[in-house]
Amino acid sequence: MEQLRITEIFYSLQGEARTVGCPTVFVRLTGCPLRCGYCDTAYAFSGGKLMSMPEILDTVSSFGASYVCVTGGEPLAQPGGVLLCKELCDAGYEVSLETSGSIDVSSVDPRVVKVMDLKTPGSLELDKNLYANIKHLTKNDQVKFVICDRKDYEWSKGQLETHDLAEKVSDVLFSPSFEQIDARQLAEWVLEDRLPVRFQLQQHKLLWADAPGH
Repeated sequence: MEQLRITEIFYSLQGEARTVGCPTVFVRLTGCPLRCGYCDTAYAFSGGKLMSMPEILDTVSSFGASYVCVTGGEPLAQPGGVLLCKELCDAGYEVSLETSGSIDVSSVDPRVVKVMDLKTPGSLELDKNLYANIKHLTKNDQVKFVICDRKDYEWSKGQLETHDLAEKVSDVLFSPSFEQIDARQLAEWVLEDRLPVRFQLQQHKLLWADAPGH
C-alpha cells in the first residue's frame, strides 16, 4: 500500500495565493532537496510519520473543509505526492500544491492548482529552478516569487516579462521575504512599475508568527 512520510496535517487559514483567508487543510510532506536561505519549515526536512493514503484521506476528511493544500518541504520529492493530489481531487476537494519549481510538474493532475516558485538569487537556490516547468503551467496555476531585496525584484520582473507569466497563469505572486525586506517598499516598487502581479503578505505569519501548525 502506498505510504507517504507526513510531517503534519492541520487546519488553518490559507495565508497566501489566490485562496488567502479560506479555511484549509494543510498536508505537509516531509523532505526537501532545497535549502533556501529564508526557509521557515526546516522542521519538515526530516522525521515525520509514515501514513497510508486512506489514513491521510481520513484525517483530511475529519476537518470538514473544502480546500486542501499539499505542501512541504517539497511535496513532489516523494513519489507518492502526485498520487496524493489526484486522490484528493477524486475525493472532491479543491486542491492546491505548493512546489519549489525544482521538480518536474508535468505529471500533476490538471485539476490541481499548482503554486510554483521561481527561486530568486536571494533564495540561494537560483540554480535549482527547472524552467521547463513553465510550459506545463496553465491559467489554473500560479507562480510565486519570494523577494529578498531590490536585486531579487529586478530579476523577478525580468522573469515575468521573459516568460509572459501574467498571460500564462492566473496569478503572479510577489511576496516579501519575511523580516528580510520592507513590505511597503516592495509594494511601492510594484505600483511604480505598474506590474500585473498580486502583491501578497503571508497572512499566517501576521497572525501566528512562525508557529508550526499554522
